[in-house]
Amino acid sequence: MSIEQARFNMIEQQIRPWDVLDQGVLSLLAVVKREDFVPAEHRAKAFFDTEIPLGHGQFMLAPRVEARFLQELDVRKHERVLEVGTGSGYMAALLAHKAREVVSVELQPELAKAAIANLRRASITNAVVLEGDASKGLPTQGPFDVIVLSGSVASVPKALLAELKVGGRLIAIVGQEPVMRATIVTRVGEQEFRNVEVFDTVAPRLSGFDEPSRFTF
Repeated sequence: MSIEQARFNMIEQQIRPWDVLDQGVLSLLAVVKREDFVPAEHRAKAFFDTEIPLGHGQFMLAPRVEARFLQELDVRKHERVLEVGTGSGYMAALLAHKAREVVSVELQPELAKAAIANLRRASITNAVVLEGDASKGLPTQGPFDVIVLSGSVASVPKALLAELKVGGRLIAIVGQEPVMRATIVTRVGEQEFRNVEVFDTVAPRLSGFDEPSRFTF
C-alpha cells in the first residue's frame, strides 16, 4: 500500500467516522505529512489508530484524537496558541496552519530538539518550541487564545487557565483510567470558566503534571 493510500484510509476509515466532518480539518490532515513526525522505528505505524511512542514515556496522540481536537477548537488565523507537550511537533504543525502563532513547550530536551528539526523540515515558520515545564503556566509568553494539552492530566492546573484570554479556550483529556474525557474549558470572565466534555477517550499522561494523592484516611 502506498503512503498516500494509507493516509487516505486513515482519514476516511478512522477520522471521518469519529465525527470529524470539518472539511478544513480533513484537508489539513491530507497536507501535513504525519509520517515525517514519527520516529523512524515506528514509521510503519504512522497512520495506525493508536498512540505512537516517542521515548521518555511520551507518545503521539492517536490521529482521530488530534483531528477531534482541531475540530472542537476551531482555531482562527488571528489566534495565538500554546501547546503543552510538543512531542514530535506534529500537533504544533497542524495548529500552525490554522493559527497566527504557536508556542509549544516540551519538558524533555531530546524531544524538543527533534520537534524543532521536524518543524523546520516541514517549513513551519510560525511555531516555536521551548524546552521547559509549562504545567505552572507561561506568564512571559501569554496570554493565549487557545491552549492544547497533548496528553492526559488528572486535572487542569489553575496556572494554565490563568494564561487564557477572556473568550479563550483550553482542551485537555482529563481523568483517570479507565474514564477520561476530552474537555474544553472556556474563560467566560476574569474569574469565570465553563467546562464542556466533548468526547470520551483514554490517552497517556503528560509529564510534569501532579497526580492526586492516593492516600486514604
